[in-house]
Amino acid sequence: MNIPTISNLKRVVIIGAGFAGLQVAKKLRRDKFQVVLIDKNNYHTFQPLLYQVATAGLEPDSIAHSIRNVIKKTKNFFFRLANVHYINTEKQKIYTNVGDLHYDYLIISTGSVTNYFGNNNIESFSLPMKSIPEALNLRSVILQDFESSLLIKDSKERERLMTFVIVGGGPTGVELAGALAEMKKYILPHDYPDLDIQSMNIHLLQATTRLLDGMSEESAKQAYKSLKELGVTIWLNCLVKDYDGKIVFMEKDKKIESSNVIWAAGVKGAIIKGFLKEDIMGHRILVDDYLKTIRYENIFAIGDVAYMKSYPNGHPMTAQPAIQQGNYLSENFNRCSSYQKNPFIYKNLGSMATIGRNKAVCDFPYFKLKGFLAWIIWMFVHLVSLVGFRNRVIALTNWIIQYFHYNKSVRLIIRPYHRRKNHLKKS
Repeated sequence: MNIPTISNLKRVVIIGAGFAGLQVAKKLRRDKFQVVLIDKNNYHTFQPLLYQVATAGLEPDSIAHSIRNVIKKTKNFFFRLANVHYINTEKQKIYTNVGDLHYDYLIISTGSVTNYFGNNNIESFSLPMKSIPEALNLRSVILQDFESSLLIKDSKERERLMTFVIVGGGPTGVELAGALAEMKKYILPHDYPDLDIQSMNIHLLQATTRLLDGMSEESAKQAYKSLKELGVTIWLNCLVKDYDGKIVFMEKDKKIESSNVIWAAGVKGAIIKGFLKEDIMGHRILVDDYLKTIRYENIFAIGDVAYMKSYPNGHPMTAQPAIQQGNYLSENFNRCSSYQKNPFIYKNLGSMATIGRNKAVCDFPYFKLKGFLAWIIWMFVHLVSLVGFRNRVIALTNWIIQYFHYNKSVRLIIRPYHRRKNHLKKS
């Protein structure tokens, strides 16, 4: 990998440039460590706004920022674009598609991937939204389906193309459902005047008894009410059993015909090969209260991929725990080349979700908000959290234009998406 060896510095290898990994990479002292950051992309993705890329609200480059531009002009820092395939814990080496590399300390911050819960059909035919390429695929699918609907005479097939099923009623599912509903109300009737947009159906399916499980009951009820007002059909206590590319099969023999199933029903840690089964719990790497893996003294895991057993069900797989863990670990490394005896304590700063124009819910430790004020706070928090001044300006400009003109100007099919053919055997 062409990384020079510096005899007086310990080498810290960080795998993953998400919220957690980027925090560590930015803050580790270069006079104490040689830092090597590895990621499969050369950019950091602001994942909370992926749904806006998918619904043509933002261009992808407004939520992505070059890693080399974030960490530049720093000595003893190296970035390599690579996929890590295997970790040899005995030899203290990682193996990638561009070569192998020795480490003194290893920090795993690989984040999470979509969890299909072992259903191969759902994985084959549904649309995930965990990365920028996947968000662009979804944008293309939405626009392609309306273009195709203009040409189809079969009303049943047209209805299937214009029906969107979102599986998962967490913040991602709620925000995506709201964005699609607003497209239906404000945008699509003008783009497709010769198409009956009112026949577009948006379904939000949730396996539990309410939306936004991680938020308060009050916020869940408000999200439910706001989405219903926007025309979204909400299914609670609804477990999806299968999907064949045309029909969503649910419990109690319920069905929805749709060509568009968006899977937002869960994630799991992106674990690299090399760990024992005993080191894994709930598809995440077990760590102690200091974010050190339970078996290896020099390997740490942070962010979505880490499971701290002392915290009930592990920390939420969201940005805030990842950022806090990244800050904590970098501070401890900088103090003593390892970790201190002070355990990591997660500070819950609150959670929020936007439902649409002037509609959002916010749960803070001491109070809750809904409506316009919550929406303004949601916008501000996400705006200041974006990496890079340029990205903040672009996002703000887009939001202002969309607010006053009800227009999303990036409704472009840059690369057509080709669906997988139904490969299911006929019964």
